[in-house]
Amino acid sequence: PGYTYVVTSTGPGRMVFISGQGGTDANGKMPPDFATQCENTFAQLTRCLALGGAGWKDVVKINYFLTDINNLTQLRTIRAKYLNMDAPPAASAVQTGLSSGMLIEIECTAIVDEARPA
Repeated sequence: PGYTYVVTSTGPGRMVFISGQGGTDANGKMPPDFATQCENTFAQLTRCLALGGAGWKDVVKINYFLTDINNLTQLRTIRAKYLNMDAPPAASAVQTGLSSGMLIEIECTAIVDEARPA
């Protein structure tokens, strides 16, 4: 249904926790539309994962915080460019109030197999 109930980690690995990232652009400005904020958020998460020595294939848990749950369909379309939707990580989506102008925030957890070549 677009999410997984249980994700397991096989073997030893290093965990990477990325706190909530919002949709600001490269200049720190908050675009007014959801799609741009969502794309910016995934781009920022991509950079954060790389800093932790991880990639999207390593993500085992992802949490979405939306100001409007009606944006969930658009979020699912955008996330499919990043996540393996054949075996998606565990996920949750929550409608909540965010900082002024922020329409989406995403946090994730990855497990990097230390034995895997970089």
